[in-house]
Amino acid sequence: MARRLGWDVGGAHLKAALFDGGRIVGVWQQPSPLWQGLGHLDTALDAILALAGDVPEHRLTMTGELADIFDSRADGVARLAARLAERLGPTLRIYAGPAGFVGAEAAARHFAMVGSANWHASAALAAQALPEAVLVDMGSTTTDIVPVGGGQVRNHGYTDSERMAAGELVYQGFTRTSLMAVANRVPFDGRTVPLMAEHFATMADAQRLAGQLDEGDDQMPTADGRGKTPAASRARLARMLGLDAQDADDAQWRGVAQAFVEAQLRHLHDAALQVLSRQPVGPDAPLVLAGIGRPLLARLADRLGRGIVDFGDLTEVPSPLRAAASRAAPAVALAALDQPPA
Repeated sequence: MARRLGWDVGGAHLKAALFDGGRIVGVWQQPSPLWQGLGHLDTALDAILALAGDVPEHRLTMTGELADIFDSRADGVARLAARLAERLGPTLRIYAGPAGFVGAEAAARHFAMVGSANWHASAALAAQALPEAVLVDMGSTTTDIVPVGGGQVRNHGYTDSERMAAGELVYQGFTRTSLMAVANRVPFDGRTVPLMAEHFATMADAQRLAGQLDEGDDQMPTADGRGKTPAASRARLARMLGLDAQDADDAQWRGVAQAFVEAQLRHLHDAALQVLSRQPVGPDAPLVLAGIGRPLLARLADRLGRGIVDFGDLTEVPSPLRAAASRAAPAVALAALDQPPA
């Protein structure tokens, strides 16, 4: 059977999954902050290729074309396709959603289909595996909510703009989202207090203090460049309220963190209700959970009264790799898909 690597080139991380012998045998993620330059992509590629070994076939999807080092989405797709073709060789095929796979040169001409199409790859695998479901993939920066059924991806929008309007793309991530984008007021000391509109803290701080963060999932620097300890997170969280950590006890700051987690969950709940209001799937369709935000998504499934399927269970993955496969859903989907979607 084919030995191939599926790649997901994000703006902050590079993810890859290795398919060999009919199953996923390796999953990797490396930080790759593209807004700081393409050299970070090269470093991440080198690290993963050293672990994967010789691979004759490569498939790729991207969201990194949105990085502000590029003049436009079209420019980003063209430059990333060219850079990756140079690094990965002539077997590279790039995912263009319902149009299937295209070569690197064609990717620039089809930038509107290629750009930010990673969600479609994950949904295509879910559509092949289940009669109907709602894929919900929460990464570090965004959350995708995509219904599938009858072997088809039942998305309402396709571009980022269309998907945001449809509720299918929510700019709420499990770690990187700035707290000022999650809420503008939180309960504290018996009051509801306004927040400073500054990038003082992120959801990684809130998730850490709420006890939901796997530290391995927080690969980006903190908002202030300081440590990733509970004490450092309390200091950043307090600054959002115009306070210092010593102005309240640890339990109070944990309560503030939980308020941010709840506020983020409400954003996702509202978006899911918007998607489901179009009745794309039946009332018993489960949520397929993917991404590092699966702990929060499990709470979303409970609110919606729906069952749960872990993305890592959709294809052949050894048990020790299933959690990693769920975190890197688009890369896994590209590696595992037998045929491009119709």
